[in-house]
Amino acid sequence: MFKRIFKGYRLRDLLKDIPAGIIVALVSIPISMGYAQVSGLPPVYGLYGSVLPILFFGLMTSSPRFVFGIDAAPAALTGSLVYSLGITFGSAEAVKVIPAITLVVAGWLFLFAFLRAGRFVRFISAPVMGGFISGIGCTIILMQVPKLFGGTSGRGEVTELLPHIWSELLRCFNPLSLFLGILTIVIITVCRKYIPKVPMSLVMMLFGAALTFFFHIDKFGVQLLPSVAPGLPGFIFPDLMTLKGHVVTVLTSSLSVALVIVAETLLSTNNYALKHGDHINNEREIFAYATANLVSAFSGSCPANGSVSRTSIADQFGVHSQLMSIVASLSMVGILLYGTAFIGYLPVPVLTGIVIAALMGILEFDLARELQSVDRVEWLIFYVVFFTVLFLGTIYGVLAGVVLSFVTVVIRASVPPRDFLGCIENNDGFYALSRMKEARPIEHTLIYRFTGALFFANIGQFQEDLEKAVTEDTKQIIIDASGIGSIDVTAAERLLLLYQNLQKRGIRFFLTEHVGAINDQLRTFGASQLILDGAVKPTISSALRSIGMERPYPLTAEWTASADAVPATQQAEFEWAYGRDADIKMEKMAEQFALQIADSDQLDTERLREAERTSSGGYWNRLDEDEFLDLLEMQLAIILSHREEGARRIESIDEKIIARHLHLEQKLAEKDADAISRIMEHRARKDAYLKEHHPEAYALLQKERSRYSEVLAREYPELAEKIRRIHEHKS
Repeated sequence: MFKRIFKGYRLRDLLKDIPAGIIVALVSIPISMGYAQVSGLPPVYGLYGSVLPILFFGLMTSSPRFVFGIDAAPAALTGSLVYSLGITFGSAEAVKVIPAITLVVAGWLFLFAFLRAGRFVRFISAPVMGGFISGIGCTIILMQVPKLFGGTSGRGEVTELLPHIWSELLRCFNPLSLFLGILTIVIITVCRKYIPKVPMSLVMMLFGAALTFFFHIDKFGVQLLPSVAPGLPGFIFPDLMTLKGHVVTVLTSSLSVALVIVAETLLSTNNYALKHGDHINNEREIFAYATANLVSAFSGSCPANGSVSRTSIADQFGVHSQLMSIVASLSMVGILLYGTAFIGYLPVPVLTGIVIAALMGILEFDLARELQSVDRVEWLIFYVVFFTVLFLGTIYGVLAGVVLSFVTVVIRASVPPRDFLGCIENNDGFYALSRMKEARPIEHTLIYRFTGALFFANIGQFQEDLEKAVTEDTKQIIIDASGIGSIDVTAAERLLLLYQNLQKRGIRFFLTEHVGAINDQLRTFGASQLILDGAVKPTISSALRSIGMERPYPLTAEWTASADAVPATQQAEFEWAYGRDADIKMEKMAEQFALQIADSDQLDTERLREAERTSSGGYWNRLDEDEFLDLLEMQLAIILSHREEGARRIESIDEKIIARHLHLEQKLAEKDADAISRIMEHRARKDAYLKEHHPEAYALLQKERSRYSEVLAREYPELAEKIRRIHEHKS
């Protein structure tokens, strides 16, 4: 174990791992105590659960930097189970029952490790997990709200929590308590954004203890945590007999706890591993979770889980190895032996504010907002799981999450991405008609791209797409099967039937671009006629040649592009990367860069190219950059037309833009005879827009256009003549 932790270890890493471990232990004090209360235990059991579980996890995990401990989701699930059993939170009965529940959770985790269940986590989608965790987070926040103003925490779902908040508000409202709680939440939230490396949870905990020590705020009705005697957790044997009469309920509920521990922790661990290039063994991870929960049970604590918030804190300190967990465990031992006296000074609203602020950090509504604009189905799944947890409880949330995860997989497989393809004049390749405005179909030809395994659940969609697209004009159908990795017997049979039916209608059918294994599957499943008849070709081009078509292919004269398509001739690589958002993204980039230039009066071309690369992921070519420079000139003209000495300033800035334009357009003219014509057409449209909406800016820009023409005629006369002829032809 230690050999694995210290393999390749450097002494200078001690300067990061030791402070990180101490900070993790200190931050765990308020958070683990708060979550222990959420689970139904007295606060000190959160500290007990931060000694052995984190130590055993650190010794056994394959992750060099992930942190384990008492955390939100398992605590909330355990609290819900304890509540459903009718057990009073913080009571002696709860202290006996919860370790037994933790032991059952550990048993499920050992079973998962034996069954190598890590491979199934991939079927839990981010929207499902995000909705589930956000639902749990909001539920716990609603549970904790009454403690902010002097009440007792609530239990159950939102339909029980909201009336409880109202009744506690009427019964025991304390303004000072509420002020301290809200102040704690605001300070931690603001500091998390602006000074993330400062452990504000710890700072606020010490601040609350200082208020009690110096100002005795308990005399004003602010509740304090009960004092705790120093000492380490005792070693106990969880009594499973305390669960007698509730076996089925405990087994099903503890299964949901185990599922959440595996899913949330394993997904988060792998995300951090990708970030740092670490290698993670999923089976070892689950075994480490099981072992950590086993020792948590024997420490008398609640189920433990990976902590994203504490891991991010350790990551900020540059943690290198699980020496951090060993140091955190030893630090907690020191706190339990010598530092428990301060617990009795902690105001409940401050601790509650710390817990709520931590919970606000796990809510994933940002993910939901992204999904709303990208994938409405996954956005809907997120909120179905979220509201299921909120209104029906965590058990139903787990069930809804598992079901929806598999439903999502089935939907994605049965309705995969598909496109009809065409060509762009003077360009090689085949382009999606739905994505490129200037792509047009080849005459009498359907080229259909299907991406995904072709099997019984989606062969119907495949056939339906083709049948809808076939017209009286269609003479051949070519399938781009480059994205089809496999077919099953049902798909093979239907392909053969489709081929035979199309033959009867005089329509040629070709399967192209696929891997060789598809041919083997066609023969195995009785569709070898496709191969024997020559309906299987290696490429789309070879299929077209077999019917007498050579480049340049004859394209459909009249074609209405999809509303979602973007101008292919204006933004070649950039629009391929960003699709329908390409125009908007480039305009925003130009606007931001124009503001920087207008404020500094300087244009650094190296900085410009670096901005292009970093802002777009590198998806730029000369045509893209020329388009961007046009937009930049337009935005500069708009900005400077409203400022004094705008004409002088745009003249000084535009010199470098003109030089760059000339360089790009000369290169484009050498490579692509039609590129300059397209540039001129696009520039004319931009100028027309500017003239109509920003006449002052248009006047400024026209002066720069005149300067550009002068330099062009002087330095690149051939290009100038070509542009002149284009203008004459257009007029």
